[in-house]
Amino acid sequence: MTSADLHPNNDSSPDALAAFTPWLSQFLAYLKFERAYSNQTLSTYQQQLDSVARQLAAKHSHWRELTQLHLQQHLLSCRASLKPRSLALRAAALRSFYRYLQQQKLIDHNPALYLKVPKFDKPLPKNLDVDQMHKLLDLPKEDELACRDQAILELFYSSGLRLEELVSANVADINWSEKLIRVRGKGNKERVLPIGRLAVTALQRWLQIRPDFIGSEPEALFLSRQKLRISARHVRNRVKLWAKRQGMDQNVHPHMLRHSFASHLLESSGDLRAVQELLGHANLSTTQVYTHLDFQHLAKVYDAAHPRAKK
Repeated sequence: MTSADLHPNNDSSPDALAAFTPWLSQFLAYLKFERAYSNQTLSTYQQQLDSVARQLAAKHSHWRELTQLHLQQHLLSCRASLKPRSLALRAAALRSFYRYLQQQKLIDHNPALYLKVPKFDKPLPKNLDVDQMHKLLDLPKEDELACRDQAILELFYSSGLRLEELVSANVADINWSEKLIRVRGKGNKERVLPIGRLAVTALQRWLQIRPDFIGSEPEALFLSRQKLRISARHVRNRVKLWAKRQGMDQNVHPHMLRHSFASHLLESSGDLRAVQELLGHANLSTTQVYTHLDFQHLAKVYDAAHPRAKK
């Protein structure tokens, strides 16, 4: 391996990259139109695979030329600049990309199938406890935006929505008589979720003032001052703003509300399968991370209450 191979910022010329572009564009179109991946996920795949192409196009003329050794050497060259989690993400992107090429019969085998990356500990998802959630949700009824944001926060916590599911929701997705909302999750899979009483009240209050926000997308459930469907970035900023204004000293983000929904529900019910269905997880193993959160909660109760556990 040469010094050029070991340098992760060894960007190739536009001419060298030209041969790498068509297959990558086909793959991204497949993820967007057939797998219905979110824009954020598409951006992640593109960034990871663009980085591989920029480095390796200097010595190789096409994706089909790359072997497992070439890809493994690339990952090795990035260890100084990327954390183990990022390396694992890049390896996963390569595996998915080459699996697609194999399915399309553009290559015979997947050279990324057995790539090795350093092991890393998966951190438990961070969530707010019940008191913190009550504090965040107790917004002042001061203006129209606060009313809208109250409905957003209540819906996140009531139904465990993903951010992309919330911003893509339409008014027609809500069944008011049954207190249910239909959402489109990963892979464009639909699921129907219950809406809690306080979330229903907050949504109805928002719908009373929503006509003032209607513009080019009248079907959107949540709208901005610009009379457009609210964006994921806007929601993140508003959640962070309210957490700060409510005196919370941690970085609160929309996915934390989903984690809080899952962990609080599991603490109360102990029904892992039900939580899996509500979250829209394809595999139970994805949901099982919340059993660790539940155990942490029980351990704290034990340490605080058991006579032989007190110090």
